[in-house]
Amino acid sequence: MRRTDRYPVEGSNSLWQLYKTVPFVKVAWNFAILQTARYTPFFRVKNWMYRTLLRMEVGEKTAFALMVMPDILFPEKIKVGRNTVIGYNTTILAHEYLVSEYRLGIVEIGDNVMVGANSTILPGVKIGDGAVVSAATLVHRDVPAGAFAGGNPMQIIRMPDESKKEPGK
Repeated sequence: MRRTDRYPVEGSNSLWQLYKTVPFVKVAWNFAILQTARYTPFFRVKNWMYRTLLRMEVGEKTAFALMVMPDILFPEKIKVGRNTVIGYNTTILAHEYLVSEYRLGIVEIGDNVMVGANSTILPGVKIGDGAVVSAATLVHRDVPAGAFAGGNPMQIIRMPDESKKEPGK
């Protein structure tokens, strides 16, 4: 199960109650920054915007491709390691608004990770160091370090080669 905190709501669905959980000004600010960053071709500028203006944790030399969409409501719950590539048009969600509840979860993406284009990463997921996620994958659970994962729903396709480990370890 993903690591999310659950918040029940009463009455109308949780998305209809959005501005009871997130201030409108924060959403408007995040929207403006994210739309600018999505089209910015300069990785240093984009990463600076994410770190400084949205309080995301982004490691050195990480590259967010064109049109990547980090969570608009809770970008501060996204952590991405060093030297990682997030492919074109990938969505990284830290929230889920459902009919009778909403859920929040930290997304952790490790160092040297490759996430293929058009993938969606759900809240509360951890992608380990050196993992590869194929294009168009719905990441609905953790991906172990060094694993190759893909599909919808996501499956672990290959684990790191055990034969490369040192004897006795």
